[in-house]
Amino acid sequence: MDRRRFLGAGLGAGALTLAGAARADQATRERFHAAMVRDRALGVYADTTGSQAGAAILSGRLPPDLQGSFYRNGPGRFELGGERYHHWFDGDGFAQRWTIAGGEVRHQGRFVATRRHTDESQAGQFLYPSFGTHVARRGFRDNDTLNAANTNLLPFNGRLYALWEGGSAHELDPETLATLGVKTWRDDLRAMPFSAHPKADPQGGMWNFGALPGASRMALYQIGAAGQVLRTALVPIARLAMVHDFAVSAKHLIFMIPPYDLVAGEGKSFLERHAWAGSGPDARPLRIVVVAKDTLAVRQEFELPPDMVFHFGNAWEDGDCTRFDVVLHHGDVLAELGGLMAGRRPSTLQGRSETVQVCLDYASGRASTARLFGAGEFPRVMPQVVSSRHRRLALLGAGRGAELSSVNLVDTDSGKVDGHDFGEGWQVEEHILVPRRHARSETDGYLVGVAQDLRKGVGVMTVFDAACVADGPVVLARLPYRTPHCFHGNFLPA
Repeated sequence: MDRRRFLGAGLGAGALTLAGAARADQATRERFHAAMVRDRALGVYADTTGSQAGAAILSGRLPPDLQGSFYRNGPGRFELGGERYHHWFDGDGFAQRWTIAGGEVRHQGRFVATRRHTDESQAGQFLYPSFGTHVARRGFRDNDTLNAANTNLLPFNGRLYALWEGGSAHELDPETLATLGVKTWRDDLRAMPFSAHPKADPQGGMWNFGALPGASRMALYQIGAAGQVLRTALVPIARLAMVHDFAVSAKHLIFMIPPYDLVAGEGKSFLERHAWAGSGPDARPLRIVVVAKDTLAVRQEFELPPDMVFHFGNAWEDGDCTRFDVVLHHGDVLAELGGLMAGRRPSTLQGRSETVQVCLDYASGRASTARLFGAGEFPRVMPQVVSSRHRRLALLGAGRGAELSSVNLVDTDSGKVDGHDFGEGWQVEEHILVPRRHARSETDGYLVGVAQDLRKGVGVMTVFDAACVADGPVVLARLPYRTPHCFHGNFLPA
């Protein structure tokens, strides 16, 4: 793999030089804290300092067969030296572990000791560029200098990895969450982008990708069950912009390329270089790029109306077609999420997103969609059905405001929804499906996640019986403190 060419095209000629600009600022910090006085619920996006550890108080009955570690990851530090980042995605990774054992639930959390977090902690100020905030007080050599390690926490092959999408995985101690170092899968892959959404391979191991829009290339990885690199490839994709997730079926890797132009811009953040091209008379479509697993080459491309995409559910082969679940966001939602850092909430999600099932017909070259659910996010399926036909899709749903407040299990055949809405005063994080041992169906298990009690300002682990979500959580594990809002995580059975 031509690592030098891949990295160089994306970082640009100025990567090794020292610049003087900084746009994380005190004014953003002041606006956020003033807004938080009026709206205590904004505490979900408040700055976190130091580590966390504590026991949860249980309400309800903890299922005796649910034992293990629920790992979560998300941004935790947004402020330093009197300045505040401009975007939610910029914060330093804060890894969390909810341990379920012996009828008790314990929580621990600590920052991932990345190069960025270490350097900036020592300096007492932000030094490097991030996703949505341009800071250039110190030069950098590669992607891993900027690595926030803030998006997912993946147990794999007896190890634990904190993932970001622009650089390497960071290995953590599965028990203590201490950072062990940067993971290099192979010497020529050092500092290559490695996305936060790898997918399990039913034959063992995993698939992943790394996108670098400036190079118009997508790196593909097949990793074996023992952690060995089986295959890699560089696939050319024109007009490549931010790609956060993908879907994997038995035969294909599926990517959706939202209609952004990546514009030049010295002194601009990565986000600010994304210009939405999905509206107006010259609007471009949402492109679907299908890569064949056997060749690691593009098989076919499809088009849908212009939308933004973050997360997929699952994909499978249906005769001569491929089907997959995905959440479509209507319009450019990237910049709007940045307003959270200044205390501005996005407007309601209702009518602005929907979960659909996409059918790719290879013979006709057409893609079609069928609606599964309304406004929501974070679709997940049972791990045993990944890359094969599934009939249940877990995802969060939006309430009246901008918060995700409900947990739902959708029957993809009938459209029936088995859901529970926490209601006003709660903000729900991603929930994942955890099968019982020797599970016989996709509802034979639990929905496990975290919800933020906004009124009391504390983090709560929630457990639902996947066969009857509407009955409400079977147990709530309430902490005596707030936990940073996480993006993604996974459950490792004991």
